[in-house]
Amino acid sequence: GQVVYSIAEETERGASVGNIAKDLGIDAATLSARKFRMITGSSKQYFNINASTGVLSVNEPIDREQLCELKSACLLNYELVLENPLELYRMEFKILDINDNSPSFPLSEYHINMPEFLSPGARFTLPNAQDLDEGTNSVHNYTLSPDEYFHLEMQTRGDGSKYPELVLKKALDREQQATHRLVLTAKDDGDPPKSGDVPVIVTVLDTNDNAPEFEHSVYRASILENSPSGTLVVQVHATDLDEGPNGEVRYSFSNTTSADLQRMFAIHPQTGEVTVNGVLAVQRPLLEMLIEARDNGAFGMSSTAKLLVEITDVNNHGPEITITSLSSPIPEDAVPGTVIALLSIMDKDPGENGKVTCQIPDHLPFQLKPSLESYYSLVTSGLLDRELISGYNITITATDLGSPPITTQKTLWVQISDVNDNPPVFSADTFDVFVEENNPLGAFLYQVSASDPDMGENGRVSYMLGNSTVAGSALASLLSVSLANGSIYAKCAFDFEQLRSFHFQVEAKDNGLPALSASITVNVYISDQNDNAPAILYPTSQNGSIAVEVVPRLADEDYLVTKVVADDEDNAENAWLSYHLAHSSDSTLFHLAPHSGELRTTRSMRSTDFLKHKVVVVVRDHGDPPLSSTVTVGILLADTLPQALPDFDDSGEPPPLLNATNIYLIVSLACVSCIFAAFLLFLAIVQL
Repeated sequence: GQVVYSIAEETERGASVGNIAKDLGIDAATLSARKFRMITGSSKQYFNINASTGVLSVNEPIDREQLCELKSACLLNYELVLENPLELYRMEFKILDINDNSPSFPLSEYHINMPEFLSPGARFTLPNAQDLDEGTNSVHNYTLSPDEYFHLEMQTRGDGSKYPELVLKKALDREQQATHRLVLTAKDDGDPPKSGDVPVIVTVLDTNDNAPEFEHSVYRASILENSPSGTLVVQVHATDLDEGPNGEVRYSFSNTTSADLQRMFAIHPQTGEVTVNGVLAVQRPLLEMLIEARDNGAFGMSSTAKLLVEITDVNNHGPEITITSLSSPIPEDAVPGTVIALLSIMDKDPGENGKVTCQIPDHLPFQLKPSLESYYSLVTSGLLDRELISGYNITITATDLGSPPITTQKTLWVQISDVNDNPPVFSADTFDVFVEENNPLGAFLYQVSASDPDMGENGRVSYMLGNSTVAGSALASLLSVSLANGSIYAKCAFDFEQLRSFHFQVEAKDNGLPALSASITVNVYISDQNDNAPAILYPTSQNGSIAVEVVPRLADEDYLVTKVVADDEDNAENAWLSYHLAHSSDSTLFHLAPHSGELRTTRSMRSTDFLKHKVVVVVRDHGDPPLSSTVTVGILLADTLPQALPDFDDSGEPPPLLNATNIYLIVSLACVSCIFAAFLLFLAIVQL
């Protein structure tokens, strides 16, 4: 079921390759009836089959270099599918290389600067030509146009590849010839052979006639394959006998050093230190590089040295940590020695590189104990306290004994579970609560709060009142406390005049098993409100009658009529009393001391003063708002106490002006006045 054909590239369209029907033993006449199909993964159909004859011919010329690039073997695979019955045949086409590409150089011309004082034998690396063909069709040799000063020599690198060098045969003289134009020709061994050339222009420099010279023509170094970037490989050193810039040396990799090696390594241009610049992704143990030392002259001179770097194999397998079992969370009261986890630690390296040491940080209350071979037990080594640390990130570090050792780390999270080992704690030993009297029922008084660092039910706190009595009454009849949040509420209205302060205890208890509790004392201070009006103790009235005070008829000024005495059950400013005269039948006759309540006469009594007077005294406290009481005092002007007290309902009111007595007095006064006036008139007439 498979046939192999060989065909040269660039074979013209229509050229016969073979007879597929004959080669596979198929009747060519049945190809069309059996619906033959050619299947390929290529983007182009390079071959076709004649359905009547079975002849396989070229459909599209093949460019081997474009199709397979630099592969040594270029193959095209086709499948021939036939139906009735279904059959599958493989066809493989080997594309043979022909010499259809000439050698070429990357640049159109090359320039080389040469000091005139170079000695014969000086060497300069020339560029390599590229040929896309393979085998004998690729570049085979180089030639140089004849010149009396130069000739060409071939050199071989460590990998067997060759490169051309320009060798000076005769000392140069810039004054005789400043420029030498050479032609470098690259030839292949094809049939017919092809070639490519490039101009090489040599400029003779008049100065700087000493090239840098390396201390060694070949430098050798050895580094580990996993050396990190920046690792020093070797330090090369070249000296230049010239002075000034012509003697200053700069280092670089030669152009003949492969680009891959130039990416892996870096060379410091001033110090000559060669360091690792990336990952050493190489398969061969020995690397060959050319280092160029060039001075800083106007026309820099250079020399090269070879660097051979040996790559040393290293310990490249790290320990593998496997968690076989893990117990998490663990109770905080776990005793030292409790097993937390079982670990398996393996290293695939043999010998010392496979031996492993294992450890965890010293500051943790855990330790690793060897168990069976390659197994470790993680156990507690100290007491645990969840309230201080609720969990631990335990980093297990495993290190093999290789050189250098490889370390692997794995982190375990071990959670600590809670036990009820902490009672509730109040923020203070006592709390003081201030509440005004006459508070509404259910009024919020205070909220006590206790914290418990435990978790869950162990840290959930409930509050309750202690069993005690206040003023002969059970505490529960006065207060209530919220079981959940410790809020204290009043169940009755407090009266400052009856109860001024009391204290009780609140107990906080967690829901752990067994439960833990703590108590606190709460002092309650009841503040006064102005809810009592002043009570007048003296003078007092009986059966709704007015209190009567008797004052001598001709009493002197500042005579003490009476003293109003009052009391207020409230406290502080609510009980500070002042006295005021609200009404008086004669405002000029009496005055009242505002602080003492003494009612005194303002002036001496006269015979013309009325015998009865009435005053109204207001007693007022200093509360907010103020409350007051009044008392009416009747004052009788008499030298002796009468047997029956007069009625003071109209006391202090002047009698009517036109009563009978007043009319008689007015008429009598008018008559006397008329008679006197008539007598005076009569005397005047007599005199005249």
